[in-house]
Parts: sequence; C-alpha cells; structure tokens
Amino acid sequence: MYMLVENRTSSHLHLKRSPGVRSWSLFVGIASVGLAAAYYSADSLAWKLFYMAGCFFVAAQNLEQWEEAVFDKNKGTICLKTFNLYKKLLTFSKGGNEQVVALLTEIQDVKVEEETVRYFGKGFLVVLLFVTGFSHPLTQSAVLGCRSDVEAIAKLITSFLGLNRIENQQDFSQSSDTEASDVDDPQE
Repeated sequence: MYMLVENRTSSHLHLKRSPGVRSWSLFVGIASVGLAAAYYSADSLAWKLFYMAGCFFVAAQNLEQWEEAVFDKNKGTICLKTFNLYKKLLTFSKGGNEQVVALLTEIQDVKVEEETVRYFGKGFLVVLLFVTGFSHPLTQSAVLGCRSDVEAIAKLITSFLGLNRIENQQDFSQSSDTEASDVDDPQE
C-alpha cells in the first residue's frame, strides 16, 4: 500500500504511510541476529550488549520512515512530514522529524514517476510539480510494483486540489477557439 487516507473532507485531506511488512520483517530479522549472537555467545556481558545494540541500530537504519501529507484548503498549505526512528535514536529525540510546507496554489500538477530500485525492479511514487518548476515527491521512498495504488493517490490529490477542472477548462477554451476559427474560414 502506498499511502492510506486518514481523513478526507472537502477542505482537508490527510494521507499517512508507515513502514510496510517487508520493512518490519527486515527489522525483526536483523534484531534477532543480535539477540541470537548475544544469547549463544560465551563472551562477556559488555560484548553481548554490543551485539544487541549494533544489530538493533542496523535494523532501525533499514526501517522505512513514517510519512504524512496534510492538504489544508482553509490554510492554503500542504505539509509533508517524515519521522525516522534511526535519526531519532542517534540524536536522542532532538531530530528525526522533518517537515516541508508549501502553498496549495503553487502546485501545478501531480504525476506518478517511475524509479529504479536496485535488485528489486521498478518502484513508483507521486510527485508534486510546482509553478516555479520545482518538483517534490509526496513520499521519500517508492512503492514496489503497485502502480495502480500510486495512481489512485495521484488522482485523489488531483481531484481534491481541483487540478483536473483547470485542465478541462483549458482544454474546453482551446477547443472552442479552434471551432470558432473553423467557422470563420470560407468553405470550398
């Protein structure tokens, strides 16, 4: 699953993503190696603690981030938040939270981009395109294989922001201009 809809009203859209099954499985696997090394070794207590702490930090480093996207039409902003357990542990709870805030009026388009993930194939993620030419991914990591889930989130954001209405109005105005010019041309 790419992102889950936490809350959706006409003026508020809250999307969330937490670490997936693959990420938690990797976390448990690496942490259990440290526990097994500590349990079965004949080393001192200090070495056993070192094994467990080392494997726990490696496991936390491989754990995906918790991510949120909050679109608020009342404030006119989008807030992208990420929480990383590894950074939180390294900075003793002073870091690990990152936040990006942008204006909703600056978002020009929402599209799905393909990203190559080493050893696993192709991943997909939603990218917000801004009027200034800047683009920012909705999440920091791509989801593997589920393009339809990512496209559904992109369509949800597009319809929430009303970007599809702007495109339809532009298409309609362009088609009416060409039809009017066809009427003015003399028929042979």
